[in-house]
Amino acid sequence: MTMKKIELLAPAGNLEKAKIALMYGADAVFVGGKTFSLRARASNFERDDLSELVSFAHQRGKKVYVTTNIIPHDEDFLALGDYLRFLENIGVDAIIVSSLALAELAKKQAPNLAIHISTQTSTYNSIALKYWKKKGASRVVLARELSLDELKEMVPKTDLELEVFIHGGMCAGFSGRCVLSNHMTMRDANRGGCAHSCRWNYFLYQKSELLPGFFNFGSKDLMAVPFIEDFIRMGIASLKIEGRMKSIYYLATVVRAYRALIDSYYEKGKIAEADMQEAATEIAKAENRQTSVGFLQGLPTVNEQLYDNRAETPTKEFVGMVLDYNPETQMALIEQRNYFSVGDEVEFFGPFKKAVTFSVPPFVDFETQEELTVARHPLQKIRMAVPIPLEPYDMMRLVKTNRNYESKNEKTDD
Repeated sequence: MTMKKIELLAPAGNLEKAKIALMYGADAVFVGGKTFSLRARASNFERDDLSELVSFAHQRGKKVYVTTNIIPHDEDFLALGDYLRFLENIGVDAIIVSSLALAELAKKQAPNLAIHISTQTSTYNSIALKYWKKKGASRVVLARELSLDELKEMVPKTDLELEVFIHGGMCAGFSGRCVLSNHMTMRDANRGGCAHSCRWNYFLYQKSELLPGFFNFGSKDLMAVPFIEDFIRMGIASLKIEGRMKSIYYLATVVRAYRALIDSYYEKGKIAEADMQEAATEIAKAENRQTSVGFLQGLPTVNEQLYDNRAETPTKEFVGMVLDYNPETQMALIEQRNYFSVGDEVEFFGPFKKAVTFSVPPFVDFETQEELTVARHPLQKIRMAVPIPLEPYDMMRLVKTNRNYESKNEKTDD
């Protein structure tokens, strides 16, 4: 019997992010509308955007899941029926829910919508899986606090699809069920308003003495690169990346790295240590927090936490998006996304292109044809000679700034 290929599921806070995630290798994306979503502060999707995304994904044989995972109050149900029918009509592949009441409403109002049970339900055991099966769910997003051994025990006990988180921010509460934000900012974390209070810096006292530095409750981000082969072999259906608030650069980098690992397994029957190391190195270029394995090896220790500081580090900066490339003239049209200058060492990478290092030559402004040595203006379009075959939506990231050239050039300009 042929094993169904595992799904790589990516987050997206808006239409551009969703398209990038799908182009860079995600099999499906999960997104939120303007309401009923636990990331209300993301840009999120208007109805027209949702329709466009579903069409874009289905043309490529990919899927769209919509989060309706708030903990609803009575007032939230006034518009829910209409919204669920809309999602069904445009062909959304599934909704993600954390409320049994909302799931029951969906079965009545939009019976063709598949129901995925959110990680917010804290599903930790096979008894709960049987319950969700009876209630009509087709998939359960398991709690993030399960170990690899516990997952291996659960998979054979159900025929539901099981989804696990493999990357992204972890929560101070069990599976995201936290009310710190509610108490401290009057923003309801379980209705889309989380202020991430666990990551704030707090004063810490021992008795009445103020200790040096700050304290916070934040954890390191999850990074499950070493366990992708385990997930595939045990029969997990979907591997989920967290981060609907993240940038297109983050999504492209992380999705591409996990895509390579998954494809490597199905091609070779295993994932080599060198491939895992390469994926981890690539992911580190987009991360701004330290990472750990979360609960996958058992209860986290102090080494999985960021108690003493935020420990955020700068990423390899995303500086340009390729809009067009002429292979005959080797001229690229690039949209500037962050400051870069002549002499900078950059990398070009794409959905299925390994990163290639390149030194930035003099370039010209696309609109004015003015010769430039510095790209200063957001979304400025420039033309540059690049002897590397490129495709639209390939990205350019900064590896090393040529500060000596930059300083010299700025003196000349003065």
